[in-house]
Amino acid sequence: MRAILFSSQSYDRDSFSSAPLPAGLALQFQPARLNLDTVALAERHEVVCAFINDDLSAPVLERLAEGGTRLIALRSAGYNHVDLPAAKRLGLSIVRVPAYSPHAVAEHAVALIMALNRCLHRACNRTRDGNFSLNGLTGFDLVGKTVGVIGTGQIGATFARIMAGFGCQLLAYDPFPNPRVEALGARYVSLEDLLAHAQIVSLHCPLNEQSRHLINARSLETMQRGAMLINTGRGGLVETPALIEALKSGHLGYLGLDVYEEEAQLFFEDRSNLPLQDDVLARLLTFPNVVVTAHQAFLTREALAAIATTTLDNIAAWAAGAPQNLVDS
Repeated sequence: MRAILFSSQSYDRDSFSSAPLPAGLALQFQPARLNLDTVALAERHEVVCAFINDDLSAPVLERLAEGGTRLIALRSAGYNHVDLPAAKRLGLSIVRVPAYSPHAVAEHAVALIMALNRCLHRACNRTRDGNFSLNGLTGFDLVGKTVGVIGTGQIGATFARIMAGFGCQLLAYDPFPNPRVEALGARYVSLEDLLAHAQIVSLHCPLNEQSRHLINARSLETMQRGAMLINTGRGGLVETPALIEALKSGHLGYLGLDVYEEEAQLFFEDRSNLPLQDDVLARLLTFPNVVVTAHQAFLTREALAAIATTTLDNIAAWAAGAPQNLVDS
C-alpha cells in the first residue's frame, strides 16, 4: 500500500520516520501543496495524507478517486477544508487526528498573550538595535484579569487551566459546557456577555458555518476598549478586515494571531525575498500591538510525534477493515 504526504516539511519527515510504520506501507513525502495542479502526483496512491491548507474540494477529490485513492488521512483535527458530501459520493474515507497535544496549542496562545502584554517583540527589536529605553513597553499583571475562552474542548480546557494558574477570572462560551472547565471556577455565559466583560478573549472553537466570522465588526464593538484578542483556532473564525478598523480606532488593544483566513497561499513557505501580496495581512503587520505567527501552535516535538503515530494508526486500522477516527460525512 502506498501513501503520499502532501505539504510535508522536514519536521514531518522526521516525526513520521521515527514512528512505527505499518507493515506493507510505503510513504512518499511530497513538499508540494495538494491542489488541482499537483493532484496527479497522487496517482496510484491508495492513501493521501493531507494537511490543513491542502485543497480537498470536490474537483480535487474527484481526481484523487480517479487515480486510485481510497483514503484521505488528515494530519489535523479540523476538517473544514474537506468537501465531505463529495467524499461520500466518491466513496472516499476521511480520517483525522482528533487530539494530539492540547498543551502545544494552549501554551502557544499563552505565549502570544505574554508577548503582547509585555511587548516582548518590540523589546527584542529595540535591544538588538541598541535601544534600551523602556518607554511604551508597559504591560499589566495577569492576576485578577477576566479571560474569555470561546470553545472549551481539550485545547480550550487546557488553556483555561493555565490562565486559572495565573489567577485570572474565567468566562466561557460553548454550546456544550465542560465540567473540567467549570471546576476551575469558570462561568459559562452568552457570547455577548463574554465579549463585553473579558479583557482577554481567546478562540479555541472549530470552524463551521455557525462559527465562521464569529468575531466580526459587530462583535468587536461589543468587546471592552483596549481588550486583547487571541486566535490559535482557525483563521475563518475572524473577519480579518474588521480587525484593521478596530485596531486603527484603538478599540482593539492587542491582537495575537497564529492563523489567518487567507493563509493557504502564504504560510509554511519562505517568502522573505518576495513582496507580500496580501494587503490585509501587510496592514496588520504594521501595527505595533499585533503579533502574527505562521500557524506554528501545533509545532512541538510531542505534538508532531502524536500526529504521526495517530495518522499511521488510522491508516493501519482502515487497511485492516476496522477504521478509526472517521469523519462523519
